[in-house]
Amino acid sequence: MRILFLVQGEGRGHLTQAISLGQVLRSAGHKVVGAMVGTSPGRNIPSFFQEQIFAPVHHFAAPNIIYKAQGGGMNVGRTIATHLAHLPKYLKSLHRIHETVRRINPDLIVSFYDTYGGLYNMIYRSGIPMVCIAHQYLLLHPKFIFPEHSRVNQFLINLNSKSTSWLSANRLALSFREMPSAPNLKITVVPPLLRKEVTRLIPQKGSFILVYMTHHSLSTQVIDWHRKHKDVQLHCFWDNPDASEEFVFDSTLTFHQINSEKYLRMLANCRALVTTAGFESVCEAMYLGKPVMMVPVPNHFEQECNAIDGVISGAGVMSRSFDLSVIFDYLPKHIDQSEKFRDWYHRGHQMFVREIAEFEKSIDIRRKIQSEI
Repeated sequence: MRILFLVQGEGRGHLTQAISLGQVLRSAGHKVVGAMVGTSPGRNIPSFFQEQIFAPVHHFAAPNIIYKAQGGGMNVGRTIATHLAHLPKYLKSLHRIHETVRRINPDLIVSFYDTYGGLYNMIYRSGIPMVCIAHQYLLLHPKFIFPEHSRVNQFLINLNSKSTSWLSANRLALSFREMPSAPNLKITVVPPLLRKEVTRLIPQKGSFILVYMTHHSLSTQVIDWHRKHKDVQLHCFWDNPDASEEFVFDSTLTFHQINSEKYLRMLANCRALVTTAGFESVCEAMYLGKPVMMVPVPNHFEQECNAIDGVISGAGVMSRSFDLSVIFDYLPKHIDQSEKFRDWYHRGHQMFVREIAEFEKSIDIRRKIQSEI
């Protein structure tokens, strides 16, 4: 089959999931004919995606989260106001997606939680089946455990997940652990998608703590903790466009620009990972047997859900701030879940191929009709 990806460009997770699924599909004889990726001001698509997706990449303007200064979390008011002001631009992006789909004419579209996915299906009705993949679809599962007193946030995030997958053929819900699927809700629970580079690493127990943050403004919290614990070696990855490739703050704190190969190498050799509760980062750490301290970005309900689900799955501990003392208190209690996680992960290849193969018969019929027309 000829498969076109539609990828949310914010954060690293959806991009690496697309790379990983591309590897799985190509090994099964399918072809990834393109990747449509949303971009926004101040958010550059990491170079590793262009290098590793092995397909033409098509960019379009997309909404993104706007953060408060000094690591204060999501600025809800400014985010909404900016999105409303740029509505005409986003409508043009939707049309650009449609033109790209018409030009490429794929057999199947795979959407990685992209904002435009459901809208595209509703408005253009291309007749091309769409499969939606994300950890967020697990939150639609009746057995998912949410934070307490969060009914409004549950409604809002699930409304968004439904809107990204309107009229989709199926939702593949990525999960830290095995759970029963919910076919009546078009939810199939599947293992995480990890790049092959992760599975080839040989983990070693190092002495430094690795930190990965989704936005460089959060670095102020790390620096505040570091000033009181200068004996602890820290290496941090951020997306600060004004910093050099490697910014040495002092002898025990170094900031690195996001670099896929470098990050994975350091992850394999760190003592523990501290991250802003992104699903992909936690999965990589679990595969390598690294304890994780998950710090949800303030006002980021999705990350709070990720952190709770990660704790339940044995990934590590949750913290409300980058107080790294929390991970040091937790380390003696950590039970390595890497063997169980790897067993679940390695079942994924067959599951993804089987789910995609479900569409081959209907696609053959569609091709025959098109050829007759």
